Amino acid sequence: MSLIDSRAIVDPKAKLADNVKVGPWSIIGPDVEIGEGTIVESHVIIKGPTKIGCHNHIYQFSSVGEDTPDMKYKGEPTRLVIGDHNIIREGVTIHRGTIQDRSETTIGNHNLIMAYVHIGHDSVIGNHVIMVNNSGVAGHCHVGDWAILGGYALVHQNCHIGAYSFLGAASFISKDVPAFVLVLGNPAEARSMNFEGLHRKGFADNIIHALRTAYKIVYRKGLTTEQAINELADLASQYSEVALFRDSIINSKRGITR
Repeated sequence: MSLIDSRAIVDPKAKLADNVKVGPWSIIGPDVEIGEGTIVESHVIIKGPTKIGCHNHIYQFSSVGEDTPDMKYKGEPTRLVIGDHNIIREGVTIHRGTIQDRSETTIGNHNLIMAYVHIGHDSVIGNHVIMVNNSGVAGHCHVGDWAILGGYALVHQNCHIGAYSFLGAASFISKDVPAFVLVLGNPAEARSMNFEGLHRKGFADNIIHALRTAYKIVYRKGLTTEQAINELADLASQYSEVALFRDSIINSKRGITR
């Protein structure tokens, strides 16, 4: 029995593993590669060049690998690469890259991308990321591992969202968010670190205490960014998590959310 519904349209040049399931009225174009165990529900459109890994689940009405609407894009053969074990819920839109940047949009592994999320061209989504309904990242954004984007949170192009950070519902982010930091509002402001999330993930108390101290150095002592980076150096040498927080500030190109 075929796992591809007879009402689906799959281009003969597409490469699907033997146990890929495709629902009715889905359309899969040429230059699409889908790994084993992936489920494509009904009414999904997948356009290439796109490579999708193993054991993903793509729900109805999603548009995956479409051309970007970026006006610089002139039809060049850019790519979308999706890893393994991702859940892509209803109505999600994910665009391929542009040659002006990476030529590739990249999504890692074990991500939950909820309904009506948008992921713009050339963006990089890490691993274990949760993007709640109607959140979106514009082009050229980077989202670190374990970050959570609340419902309707919007991220301006070229922003970096640090690992383990939390973007509150309906927030608008126009600057980088350092690792572990919780932001909220329009425009977004730093409110704390994602301590509840860290407790749930089993971070040790001494690590959370060190991160709390690091947050106060950056956000509560009235220091310039350069002064805060310097003051964090000793604590960062003791704790890799503080080093991750510090590095996300050092590497910021847009400035950090304050």
